[in-house]
Amino acid sequence: MRFIEEIVVDEFLPTFRSLLAERLREHDLTQSEVADILGISQSAVSKYAHGEVARNERVLDDERVAGLAEDLAEGLANDELTSVGALVESEILIRQLERDDLLSELHAAAMPGLNEYDGFDVHDPESSLRAAERARSSVRRGIGTLEATSGFAGLIPNVGSNLVECVPDATDIDDVAGVPGRIFDVKGRTTVPGDPEFGVSAHVAGVLLAARDNGNDALAALNLAYDADLVDRLESLDLATVEFDGERDTDDAIAAVDAAAADALYHTGGFGVEANVYLLAPSAADAAARVRGLL
Repeated sequence: MRFIEEIVVDEFLPTFRSLLAERLREHDLTQSEVADILGISQSAVSKYAHGEVARNERVLDDERVAGLAEDLAEGLANDELTSVGALVESEILIRQLERDDLLSELHAAAMPGLNEYDGFDVHDPESSLRAAERARSSVRRGIGTLEATSGFAGLIPNVGSNLVECVPDATDIDDVAGVPGRIFDVKGRTTVPGDPEFGVSAHVAGVLLAARDNGNDALAALNLAYDADLVDRLESLDLATVEFDGERDTDDAIAAVDAAAADALYHTGGFGVEANVYLLAPSAADAAARVRGLL
């Protein structure tokens, strides 16, 4: 794990400082004066001057970086700019380069997993990456709960279960994290084939998205084998259950019922369609916790 701040410290700052030191020296400042301005030692300035500090070529070739170094050197050398002013201008450029720009690209090269998130802003607490990773983490926690819940395997339908959670602004199944290959009952044991991924559930994700499209604010869903007693147990826990037509198109069937306040949607099956109950919850971890409360 490597933070973007490490990219700034290890790749950007040595390159930028060396450029700025060079430009300041071109304005006939002594090594001592350059050291005072940059807040570094004279020996460090000497290393910059003699090329003894590794520089990142991409940072070095960026016209904005080179241009800022030139502008700051001129302002500092002519006493038209204070060190604080130079710091502010440098920080502004760094923040810019961290937002889907040069530094974020260097960060993604160091952390390849970031490449799947276009436009990731490391300073945005509501970024798509943070939302996605929270959803994945919630599904993982929920899976752990289900695996540890005695009796859950008996609730898994023949088609398998899936535990899913979407990001808050989800529009399609690519915005929903779930278990690839579904969860199965293998000889009475809950079996999970892989780590949560986005876009791997069409069935349960489709029900969740349809419920959300019709006013339900749930972010997660889990399907279970239908049983009338299970529906009664849900209702005994003050969870609102709503039946829909399992033989109709999912979107149309859920749009035809009052899904907005439902804690669980269910259908009793149809030709070639296995009956299912779909628990809806604020998170995948919450959905799993509700299952544990049923058993």
